[in-house]
Amino acid sequence: MPIALYILVMAGVTYLIRMIPFTFFRKKIKSRFFRSFLYYIPYAVLTAMTIPAIFYSTENFITALAGTAVALILAFFDLPLIVVALSASLAAFLTGLFL
Repeated sequence: MPIALYILVMAGVTYLIRMIPFTFFRKKIKSRFFRSFLYYIPYAVLTAMTIPAIFYSTENFITALAGTAVALILAFFDLPLIVVALSASLAAFLTGLFL
């Protein structure tokens, strides 16, 4: 029974989070600061969730650091996402083999 209650509460919270902006912001947002704030929020949240997961995903910090370094370098040169992800994973794996 408690699991059904948890699911109902989460459904309500999810609905409220999606409904509240539509009820309070009926007009176009004119503030440049607030619009830029709303524009960058998804990137900030994604980064805040991803960076800790990167460094705690392996048993060794050095392997995570090697994969991150490879990913940052390849992403800087605008390589496709699949190339960056596979190269970073391979770098972390190979570093783990040699440590």
